[in-house]
Amino acid sequence: QVQLVESGGGLVQTGGSLRLSCVDSGRTFSPYYMGWFRQAPGKEREFVALIVGSGASTSYADSVKDRFTISRDGAKNTVYLQMNSLKPEDTAVYYCAAGRRRSSNPSDWVTWGRGTQVTVSP
Repeated sequence: QVQLVESGGGLVQTGGSLRLSCVDSGRTFSPYYMGWFRQAPGKEREFVALIVGSGASTSYADSVKDRFTISRDGAKNTVYLQMNSLKPEDTAVYYCAAGRRRSSNPSDWVTWGRGTQVTVSP
């Protein structure tokens, strides 16, 4: 059903910015919450941000809420994560996900993209 493809990762210096994109090739965003998660080497996958299918509300992890912005372009079937003031601790593989509930637990999300690498150098 849902097909998610992330892009926009790369290497950036501390304090820099990146914008990640997640395209729903299956065009089924509307019934779903869309989220961003990340996983650093040796760590558990952690919640970053979510947005309701309509784009009407958002939630953020405390570690990113003043720096990252999640948004949605329904016409393009795309969810974005604008990341500003990046820190080395933001280095991780970032995953787009679709789910049926508002949750920060990765186990509650049902469909995942393959991830895009974000590396922040000192």
